[in-house]
Amino acid sequence: MCSNFRKDFKFFNEYPDLIYFDNAATTQKPDIVLERMVKYYESENANPLRGVYDLSVKATDAYENARERTAKFIGAESASEIIFTRNATESLNLIARSYGETFLKEGDEVVLTVMEHHSNLLPWQEAAGKTGAKLVFLTPDMTGAISDEEIEKKITEKTKIVSIAHISNVLGRRNQVEKIIKAAHNVGAVAVIDGAQAVPHTKVNVRELDADFYVFSGHKMLAPMGIGVVYGKKNLLNNMPPFLTGGEMIEYVELSSATYAEVPHKFEAGTVNVGGAVGLHAAMDYIENLGFDYIEETELRLTKMMFEGMKSLPYINIVGSDRFEEHNGIITFTIDDVHPHDSASILNEAKICVRAGHHCAQPLMKFLGLNSTLRASLYFYNTEEEVDRFLDSLTKVRGWLGYGA
Repeated sequence: MCSNFRKDFKFFNEYPDLIYFDNAATTQKPDIVLERMVKYYESENANPLRGVYDLSVKATDAYENARERTAKFIGAESASEIIFTRNATESLNLIARSYGETFLKEGDEVVLTVMEHHSNLLPWQEAAGKTGAKLVFLTPDMTGAISDEEIEKKITEKTKIVSIAHISNVLGRRNQVEKIIKAAHNVGAVAVIDGAQAVPHTKVNVRELDADFYVFSGHKMLAPMGIGVVYGKKNLLNNMPPFLTGGEMIEYVELSSATYAEVPHKFEAGTVNVGGAVGLHAAMDYIENLGFDYIEETELRLTKMMFEGMKSLPYINIVGSDRFEEHNGIITFTIDDVHPHDSASILNEAKICVRAGHHCAQPLMKFLGLNSTLRASLYFYNTEEEVDRFLDSLTKVRGWLGYGA
């Protein structure tokens, strides 16, 4: 069944022997996404939002239809709660700069976890440094689980913002986001969720979560690079200053002053990425036609197969939970006596793509007592045959460097 879906991707036709296990970094793009982008640039290309001529209106419609589609995809109440950015990193910077630096003050606390991607750490370091706020960190156990006691202890009356990943990009651990959001709201704090590793793999409804802000990137969910999303509750967005200023985000400009456009355009200065937006629209259509039930079932089956195969190899050390179902398609590991970069290079010779390094999560690596790891991450288009080849290749890595099995 998976092989049928692989026919939807020119990439897999181009590289039939390549095993791509770096989906947590970025996914491959189905033909329908590429074709929709080409169609836009071939027959709809104009500067949107600025012209009254037909072609500009067509471009504007394509862009705003993508916004409507995104709102529906994540269960937002209104398309005006959707802001397009370049990626999840820019989305988190927008929130930290526009909301955080505006409303934080000395003595306030911003709660994060030690598992955060640098994109959800550095912007808050900057905001805290500028406002005098303090960063507080939820500390997990070695599997990535955050206890109820830790949540109760760290989220207090001083907390003004809580910003956490929905799913860890290293451990694959799904955080108790519903519980953490509720704890934040109980003390009057705002909850920010980094959904970059969640939205491609599981159905997300921001209203059911009651998230105040939710961010994700298109390129991790079959869409092109260069398009990201901020969801924000309308009342919060209305009270935030612009992140960038310039063309299109204004209502009226004089030499010494300006008034800004309504949300969401207030946050989208300059010429926007319509090609990326229509690609995201097509990717969401593809994912929903496929169905999250199928995606989750396939990833769980492949994760189980990979996890159990790796556990049978005594020189493989899996980082995080000892339960495959808690990895959500992400398995981070080390190989005894072999540096992760060497391991990745050896696997590359077998045409297997995995990530090696700190995965933009150096504080987590330090917490775990590691400098670097390997990460294999799955998506619905991966196959059991690929997992078998991967496991077989793992048995040969140490031999390449002269170690016995």
